[in-house]
Amino acid sequence: MFEANSLKSRSIRTASSSSALLLAFAAFAIAGCGGKKTNSVNPASLGPAAPTVSAPTANLTADPLAIDLGQSVVLNWRTTNATDVSIDGVGKVNSNGTQTVSPSTSTNFHLTATGDGGTAEANVRVTVRVPVAPAAPADTASATVTAPDMGSDEVFHQNVADIFFDYDSDTLRPDAQASASKAASYLSAHPDIHIIVGGYCDDRGSAEYNLALGENRANAAKTALVNAGVAASRIRVVSYGKEKQFCTDETEACWQQNRRAQFTLDR
Repeated sequence: MFEANSLKSRSIRTASSSSALLLAFAAFAIAGCGGKKTNSVNPASLGPAAPTVSAPTANLTADPLAIDLGQSVVLNWRTTNATDVSIDGVGKVNSNGTQTVSPSTSTNFHLTATGDGGTAEANVRVTVRVPVAPAAPADTASATVTAPDMGSDEVFHQNVADIFFDYDSDTLRPDAQASASKAASYLSAHPDIHIIVGGYCDDRGSAEYNLALGENRANAAKTALVNAGVAASRIRVVSYGKEKQFCTDETEACWQQNRRAQFTLDR
C-alpha cells in the first residue's frame, strides 16, 4: 500500500514537470515566431558630411580716379577665399595689396579672384586727361615768341613752401593749409609756372607702403592747390617714399623733416 501511494505520487510529479516544460516551449515558440527584428543604421557608415565651401569676394579701388597724363594711380585690392588673383594689365598679384601704376590712356582695371567656391570679379576705371596742343597762330611769321615767366628758384621757394605731415598721415594740418593758400596765390599770379609735387616719408615702414603714402601726400598737396584755383594741368605728382631722406637721425625732429610734400619748378 505504501509503495502504491509512492508510485502514484511520483507519477503526479512527473506529469506536472512535463506540463511545465511544454508550456515553456510553447511560450518560446510564440515569442520567436511573433517578434520582428529591426535593423538599425549606423550613422558612421554614411561617411562624413561634405565641407561647406565659401565663394570668393573681391574689391578693387584706385586713388585718384582721374589723373593727368604722366601721373600715377595707387590700386588697392582686397579678396577673401581666393587662391588665384590677377589684374588685367598687371598680372598675378597677392590676395591683398597695393600697386602704383601710370596708365597712358583711360583704363578699366579688371580683377579676377578664383577659389574653390567659384570666381569673383571687381572693376575700377581710371580716367587719364591728355592735354590738347594749342592751335598754331595763323601768321607764324609775324608772331612774337615770348619766353614763359618761370621766375627764379629763390623767389619760388619763398612763396611756395614745402608742406609737412604728421606720422602715418596724408591729411593737411592747419599750418599746411596756410602754406597751400600762399602758394596758390603766387602760382595764380604766375600762370606760366608748372610745378612738381614730390611726396616723401620717414624711413619707418616698408618701401611699398611708404611709396603709396608719399603719393597720397603729394596728391593731398595738389588737391589743396587745385581747390584754391590752380589748374590741375600745371601740377605733376611723383612719390619718392622713403628713398630720399632730408635727415638721417633717428629722432622725431628728423623724421618730421622727411614727412613732406616738396614743390619744385617743372621746367
